[in-house]
Amino acid sequence: QVQLVESGGGLVQPGGSLRLSCAASGSIFSIVAMGWYRQAPGKQRELVARITSGGSTNYADSVKGRFTISRDNAKNTVYLQMNSLKPEDTAVYYCNFRSGWSGDYWGQGTQVTVSS
Repeated sequence: QVQLVESGGGLVQPGGSLRLSCAASGSIFSIVAMGWYRQAPGKQRELVARITSGGSTNYADSVKGRFTISRDNAKNTVYLQMNSLKPEDTAVYYCNFRSGWSGDYWGQGTQVTVSS
C-alpha cells in the first residue's frame, strides 16, 4: 500500500524559513497533480500550493511570493519551500498526490508552528 511520508515541519520564528518534503513509499501511476494543504485549529483544510504533471503551479493568495512548490518526479517527491513565515501560517500541513488512475493519496500531516 502506498504511503506519503512528510518531513520538515517544526517551530520557527516569524520571518524564518522551512522546507517540507513529501515522498511516496511506492509507485503511484498517472499522477496528475501534487499539492500541499493546511489546516489550522478551528478552520477548514485549505489548498496552499499545487503543481500539475505539466508543471503548472498555483498558490493560495496568502502565500504567493513567499512559498514555492517543486517536485522531483524520479523520486516521487514534492517539496514546499516556505520563506518569510508568519504566525498565521501555523497549521498542520498535508501533502496530496492525485492520480488519474487511483484517486487521492494523503500524508499524515506535519505541524508547522510560527512563533517567537
